[in-house]
Amino acid sequence: MAKKQFLALAGNIGAGKTTLTKFLAGELGLTPFFEPLQENPYIEDFYADMSRWAFPAQISFLSHRLLSHRQAQEQNALLDRSIYEDANIFAHELYAAGHLSLRDYSTYRCLYDAMVSLVRAPDLIIYLRASVPTLQKRIAQRARSYELFPEGYLERLNGHYETWISAYEGPKYILDADSFDITQQAHREALVLQVRQLIS
Repeated sequence: MAKKQFLALAGNIGAGKTTLTKFLAGELGLTPFFEPLQENPYIEDFYADMSRWAFPAQISFLSHRLLSHRQAQEQNALLDRSIYEDANIFAHELYAAGHLSLRDYSTYRCLYDAMVSLVRAPDLIIYLRASVPTLQKRIAQRARSYELFPEGYLERLNGHYETWISAYEGPKYILDADSFDITQQAHREALVLQVRQLIS
């Protein structure tokens, strides 16, 4: 039996993961798995008071991410955010910013390491690299009331993303989300062709 094609997108808040997931999943015949923001009962509280709600919010994100990853890896599927980002980007930033204590962060990392040992890596991670102005523009367009971030937050997340993707040893493709325009047919066709070549 042929191995299932299992892909994941990665990228900062507002990078365009959901839109690209819908498009690529349709073009490649993959089942899309979307980030379940509405299922995290801590999300609005977290953005209002990160220090108080960081640990439960991250545990909730991580548990949903594990379930999605486990389901997706058994299908021809595309995840709109990888499990690796939870620990290496968001939890890392919360710890660096003082919103997670060393005790909570260590507990979180132990749980994350155990979870990652239970899953297989995607056949390809597509990283959407986007500048802060692009992220801010797209976040403003979707107008979610809780997405009001402290100054410098998106920039710091971008820094963590660059560190992580540079060290990531699995198959990866970096897409310039600033210049990629999904409304342009030539852009769409070039991306699909590149991804097909990488996973063939």
